[in-house]
Amino acid sequence: MPRGDSEQVRYCARFSYLWLKFSLIIYSTVFWTIDFLNDNIRRGIENYYDDLDFKNIMDFVQKQFKCCGGEDYRDWNKNQYHDCSAPGPLACGVPYTCCIRNKTDVINTMCGYKTIDKERLSVQNVIYVRGCTNAVLIWFMDNYTIMAGLLLGILLPQFLGVLLTLLYITRVEDIIMEHSVTDGLLGPGTQPSMEAVGTGCCLCYPN
Repeated sequence: MPRGDSEQVRYCARFSYLWLKFSLIIYSTVFWTIDFLNDNIRRGIENYYDDLDFKNIMDFVQKQFKCCGGEDYRDWNKNQYHDCSAPGPLACGVPYTCCIRNKTDVINTMCGYKTIDKERLSVQNVIYVRGCTNAVLIWFMDNYTIMAGLLLGILLPQFLGVLLTLLYITRVEDIIMEHSVTDGLLGPGTQPSMEAVGTGCCLCYPN
């Protein structure tokens, strides 16, 4: 096989490997992100009334995206006040931001009372039963042009950097191979015209 063809085959093989690896990373990242978000939302729900920042964010997300909890509304059972075994009026209920209501309705903070232990079909007209993780991901899919722009802006420079590094490594390997072939043609007894001295960058200077 001619040398130019072998280089082209090697470039194509490395590019295909890089693209396959990149695709697998993106595919696994999506599923990892869903589990990561659900776990963090559950940890935040545990401290819902102690962490004011998380409380405000969670309330906004639940009202804006019409969702409840992370994976679903039963995540609120992780909170000590909303746990079904807890004493008090909040037990086995969800915050009012999970409730389905009209904007003109007066806010009823107890609208999610005794909903965690019920089936989805029996409470779907009272509270939002879908989780906020799925709701946010669906919103991203509906607005895929915005997401595509963000992903390209974040991932494309990194991908190009990896690709350029790979091409540079391949070129260095070609140069090393060319010098190896040249040394073999000169013969074992042939001495180069210049001797390198020193170490590091000084190897470039003749004696």
